[in-house]
Amino acid sequence: MQASATQNIALFASGSGTNVQAIAEYFKDRTDVRIVLIATNNPNAYVIERAKNLNIPCTVFTRADFYDSSLLVEELKQLKVDWVILAGFLWLIPSYFVQAFPNMLNIHPALLPSFGGKGMYGMKVHEAVKATGAVSTGITIHRVNEQYDEGAIVFQASCPVAPEDTPETIAAKVHALEYAHYARIIDEQIQQSRISI
Repeated sequence: MQASATQNIALFASGSGTNVQAIAEYFKDRTDVRIVLIATNNPNAYVIERAKNLNIPCTVFTRADFYDSSLLVEELKQLKVDWVILAGFLWLIPSYFVQAFPNMLNIHPALLPSFGGKGMYGMKVHEAVKATGAVSTGITIHRVNEQYDEGAIVFQASCPVAPEDTPETIAAKVHALEYAHYARIIDEQIQQSRISI
């Protein structure tokens, strides 16, 4: 099996899309990697505006579209999507979707397996980190399976948590790690997959 010259990415987000923006900017001048779609389950998400500004097609889908229908998979296959990248996407991925797109990555705003699982996202994670008195936190980039935050870990980066840190300052530190590493690790994973094919 030969890897195609261009690897196509679909980015999934549920909120403002700051990681989507960072990833899109990282790959914007590349010919071997293209972002062909931004997908969201939230019709009010700011990521829709970002998609317009980035001139990347955007699709909004419902819970029924995602869990009870294969229409979204068909749309991605028509776009020849090779990689699905979750960038602040909050829904559990159904098994049929994982099987259709085995090259799927997610980023979690903590050092898994700590502070992961259902309901642990965004500020809830940083509040839990603060509440438990953890001295460090960070990011985990992992493969996606049918369980929240349980796929194989690809990369982690950490930052210290100081006694005076608040959930908001912890969030700022973690966001900085996300922007510094996520797109780069996506790129590395794509390049490694080319070699292994």
